[in-house]
Amino acid sequence: MTTAMSLAASSGVAVWDAVGEPPRSPVRAAAAERLFRHAVRDLPVRVVLAGGERLGAGGDEAPLMRILAPEAFFHRLGVDAKIGFGESYMIGEWDSPDPAALLTPFARRLPVLVPRPLQYLRRWVDAARPEDERNTPAGAGRNVRRHYDLSNEVFATFLDETMTYSAGLFRPGITELATAQRCKLDRALDVAGVGEGTRLLEIGSGWGSLAIRAAERGARVTTLTLSEQQLNLARERIERAGVADRVDVEQRDYRHATGEFDAVVSIEMIEAVGAEYWSEFFATLDRLLVPGGRALVQAITMPHERMLATRGSHTWIHRYIFPGGQLPSTRAIERIVSEHTGLQLSERHAFGDSYAETLRRWRAEFTRQHERIAQLGFNERFRRMWEFYLAYSEAGFRARYLDVWQFALTKSTADGARQRG
Repeated sequence: MTTAMSLAASSGVAVWDAVGEPPRSPVRAAAAERLFRHAVRDLPVRVVLAGGERLGAGGDEAPLMRILAPEAFFHRLGVDAKIGFGESYMIGEWDSPDPAALLTPFARRLPVLVPRPLQYLRRWVDAARPEDERNTPAGAGRNVRRHYDLSNEVFATFLDETMTYSAGLFRPGITELATAQRCKLDRALDVAGVGEGTRLLEIGSGWGSLAIRAAERGARVTTLTLSEQQLNLARERIERAGVADRVDVEQRDYRHATGEFDAVVSIEMIEAVGAEYWSEFFATLDRLLVPGGRALVQAITMPHERMLATRGSHTWIHRYIFPGGQLPSTRAIERIVSEHTGLQLSERHAFGDSYAETLRRWRAEFTRQHERIAQLGFNERFRRMWEFYLAYSEAGFRARYLDVWQFALTKSTADGARQRG
């Protein structure tokens, strides 16, 4: 049985096939159409509706959006624009030859696409996040498995040979994605001071790329994941790399980690922690590090004001890609580290442009692998869902609405370093 069939068998219908017809509300659809027309009127895009009407301020070379089913599109936006826009792409109500290029101007204007007076209606219009997607220990396991237990084979179709699912670091002269990924891993390990004999904890194993890199330096690694599929493949890859004697892969929540470590590294896992648990996450780093220890946290961030405005919203990304997810802001991370730990934020490094390039390459490879993805049992709607996710993410980084940072943290060498709750 394919992974797609297994998911459908266990949950009734795969989430990407659960998109139905939107409820019909002529009033809300008309309001959504007026807002959309207002939003695109001065954007450098071309919007062409079925029948030939053109919207947008873009010329003949501007990114193109074709709305193939306008009535359904506006009804879906009227129900919930944050979810309906992506759903409409999934089922082919609108299309674009280059969705990332199209979505970038939208991302640049995201804070003001909706007129400010209407933004105050958010609390009554936005769908609330489901209670069962809270990142309690049980909920975090469910949320992680919905994304990362999708299929190792699907991830392998578009990731590079390192199987690294986070931003590569494209320094000058680097042209290969695998090289950029190793550069990112090496920078993280260098900043965390990982070398011969280091006791390293990794929170968020991925498929083992950082653990392997650290073990090759002579570190003794404990790496944690909640994903069963990642656990199994990481162990296989670690064994093939010849470092299994120096790496322990555990299926364990970060909150349940024990021991003492010289270094802790976590690459793009904090996005799955949930805002209500950020303080516990950083307090866990503080608890597990020995005096003088170092931590490196790589995090995707969003503007602080937008984080505050949207933190309770249930979006397309939550429903279809990352249930329970929440991007922090740099200000939120700085405040939590200061107020809930004895750690010092010693360095931070941004490389959002590298993430945009990483996502561009992932999306191009994913598109080339359509036939293989179909062979794995995943249908056209799944393919469009993932194309939209990758394009949407790339646009966020190209517009600089999103960024990615490596935060370096150090623990005082003084005895009894403060531990604040």
